[in-house]
Amino acid sequence: MSRYVLGVSAFYHDSAAAVLQDGRIVAAAQEERFSRKKHDPRFPRGAINYCLEEAEIDGGDLAAIAFYDDPALTADRIIRSSIAFAPESEAFFTRAVGSFFAVKPYFKELIQEMLNCDVPVYFARHHYSHAASAFFPSPFEKAAVLCVDGVGEWSTTSLGVGHDSEIQILKEIRYPHSLGLLYSAFTFFCGFKVNSGEYKLMGLAPYGKPIYAETIREHLIDIKDDGSFRLNLDFFDFHRGSTLTNERFDRLFKGPPRVPESRITMREMDLAASIQAVTEEVMLKTSRTLRDLTGATNLCLAGGVALNCVANGKILREGIFDDIWIQPAAGDAGGAIGAAYLADFYMLGGTRPKDDCGGDSQRGSFLGPDFSDDEILTFLSQSGATYHPLEGLDTGAATIASLLAEQKIVAMFAGRMEFGPRALGSRSILGDPRAATTQSRMNLKIKFRESFRPFAPIILEDNAAHYFELDSNSPYMLIVAPLRNEHRREPQAASDPEDMLQIVNAVRSTVPAITHIDYSARVQTVAKDVNPRMFSLLQAFHALTGCPLLVNTSFNVRGEPIVCTPEDAYRCFMRTDIDVLVLGNYILYRDEQTPVESDDSWKKEYQLD
Repeated sequence: MSRYVLGVSAFYHDSAAAVLQDGRIVAAAQEERFSRKKHDPRFPRGAINYCLEEAEIDGGDLAAIAFYDDPALTADRIIRSSIAFAPESEAFFTRAVGSFFAVKPYFKELIQEMLNCDVPVYFARHHYSHAASAFFPSPFEKAAVLCVDGVGEWSTTSLGVGHDSEIQILKEIRYPHSLGLLYSAFTFFCGFKVNSGEYKLMGLAPYGKPIYAETIREHLIDIKDDGSFRLNLDFFDFHRGSTLTNERFDRLFKGPPRVPESRITMREMDLAASIQAVTEEVMLKTSRTLRDLTGATNLCLAGGVALNCVANGKILREGIFDDIWIQPAAGDAGGAIGAAYLADFYMLGGTRPKDDCGGDSQRGSFLGPDFSDDEILTFLSQSGATYHPLEGLDTGAATIASLLAEQKIVAMFAGRMEFGPRALGSRSILGDPRAATTQSRMNLKIKFRESFRPFAPIILEDNAAHYFELDSNSPYMLIVAPLRNEHRREPQAASDPEDMLQIVNAVRSTVPAITHIDYSARVQTVAKDVNPRMFSLLQAFHALTGCPLLVNTSFNVRGEPIVCTPEDAYRCFMRTDIDVLVLGNYILYRDEQTPVESDDSWKKEYQLD
């Protein structure tokens, strides 16, 4: 009889669920995809129902349920921190208690009531959940494990090692000293949304110069040679108030925080470059320490800071480890997978499936819902859309490649939805990387987001090294690599260094739509056995144009979760300037659809991220 374990993360941000069957991931999904509320922190009822349905079980078939966090330790941190920083911590205590004690201590009752069963519930440690999510699906039999985030219970940075079915945390840095919270403080100060806009800060960094890096080192963070650090709490308010920074922070950087949605100035660009440089310094020093501590030749990463793919790329290129593997859902969502592994291996006595050692068992992170041709056809018939069938895998690839070569923007909805924040080809918007205007068109007319934000290339695995300085595969779009010199071009200088659109539209490579201002790109490599349909499309585009890559961005608009269902996909298609929609084995052309009434009020459905 199979052994099933349900893992759940919830009540902070990015709630999610996952199911393991005999130590293998069967399904995983974030609640936001079902509720349509981005970073939904609520109890993940929709995600749990999906995972059980995908596994073809009900609650009574579960051997265990695991939660990714220990509420008792979190409560201990809240209470002790509030006492330590009293009386200034009253606002912090009120906010933390209100959000924490409302639901988190009652997870066991909530899940057992929902599933109507008395299944054992296991509460994992937060950073152990991260570590398990990073190591157990990785291709390594033994690896160093690094977890870095804002805070989980007391931990903010954990250094550990994984071997076979075991994980051990060897060292940690504890709250309130947190690299994740430091990065989030600058995210807030630069006018972006915390726990959402950190990747924007990373994308903004190449526009600036790290002129504040020494100021950060001198006043905000004391970094030791081994990567350990302490924050100067005099400049922060996250541990005692309701914001991340204070007036002393404002004075240090010569003004108040940027107002969200206002013009981005050189100050924000330089601040982004500076905190990115400091973050990379800490991550590199910590990685070297971890290598010495464990003797392991491979590294696994998780925690929100592991989504900083620029830092990941630096770690890889420094050669500290032979190879690295990053959990695609490195933030709290991935904790659902990690918690399930911990319950399976430590509570139930399961072991890591041996045939997974030597091969990534994340399954391309295509772990979400799929929709059959019959389901898609039923929806299309009911929607009144005009559509055409695609004849077979290769024919469909040739048709779509031809449209992309004509610089059409194509939305792809095919196969199982991705788990994690990145669209990897199943719920993607694709474009021609050779066109200089693709980036600005996608940003402003389709995604409705800031013009400075770069797009990622999706490339045939065997061709990646021809375009990028990348010696390993990057299937989850979590490594930034430099573009090779032979593909670079000297761009025309911008007349206004703060005119983002002018800078973005400058042609600086043979593939300008995916080339960031510093000649870097967040690379995704595609293997035939992981995503055969996308592999065929890239092959067809390569044969037609000589270019083996495409622009790939998530299928959504700003503030909206990635589309989950055919209805989500069609709605997004009709509301934007996407030219073509591929729904499974059907194709829809914009100019054949009945135009929708011009009304932008729908944008209010989504909070800006």
